[in-house]
Amino acid sequence: MTDEDDPLGPLDPDFAAQFVRDDRRPPCQLYLISPLQVGGGFPDRLRRAVGAGPVAAFQFRVKDVDQHEAARLADPLRRICADADIAFIVNDSISLAKRVGADGVHLGQGDDDPREARAVLGPQAQIGVTCHDSRHLAMEAGDAGADYVAFGAFYPTGTKETRHRPEPVILSWWHALFELPCVAIGGITPANAAPLVAAGADFLAVSGAVWNGDEVAAVRAFGEVLA
Repeated sequence: MTDEDDPLGPLDPDFAAQFVRDDRRPPCQLYLISPLQVGGGFPDRLRRAVGAGPVAAFQFRVKDVDQHEAARLADPLRRICADADIAFIVNDSISLAKRVGADGVHLGQGDDDPREARAVLGPQAQIGVTCHDSRHLAMEAGDAGADYVAFGAFYPTGTKETRHRPEPVILSWWHALFELPCVAIGGITPANAAPLVAAGADFLAVSGAVWNGDEVAAVRAFGEVLA
C-alpha cells in the first residue's frame, strides 16, 4: 500500500513544515535490532552498545533456526537487556517471546494479530506492529492494542527487502494526533537521522549502522543527534 492508496488519502506535504515536536513526550531514543548472527562474541557487543548511549529497546531477530536454538541464543541477550533496564523484544514469534520471557513482540503485517499477542503475553507486554507507509494500517494496529507502530523504510537498507518508502511527514502526522509512540525504521544512520527526529519519531530502529562497525562509536554518534 502506498500513501496514495491509503484509504485516508495522500498526506499534505506542507504539514511537516507546520509541525512542532511536543516536548512533553520523552526524547527520541534508539531501538536496536539485532543482526542475524547473534552467537559468538555478540553478547559482549550488545553489552557495550547498550552502555554507550540512549538505547531503550533491543529486538531479537534471527532467521532459519529452530525455536530451541533461538531460545538458547536469546537467553544471554535478554539478561543483558534486563540488567540495563532495556526492553527485550522478539521479532515475529509470539511463542518464542513467551518461551524466553521477553518484554514483548514485534509483528509484521503477515504475522499474528496484536490481540492474540496480548492474550498470550499478557497486559504488560510491549507489542509493536510494522505499518510500512500506511496511516490506515497504523490506526488499525492501535485499535488492535499495539503499544507502538513502526513506519519505514525511510532510506535504502540492506537489512531486509523493502517495498515501502514513506516520507518523514507521516511521523509528524502521527505524532500530532496520537499518543501511541511511533518508530522510524530503514537505513537510518547518524548522518540521516536528524530529519526523522525532527519529524516526530519517538524511536529510531537501527541495525546495520550499529553492528556493521564499531557499535560503541555508532551509538555515541546517534546519541549526539538525539541530544
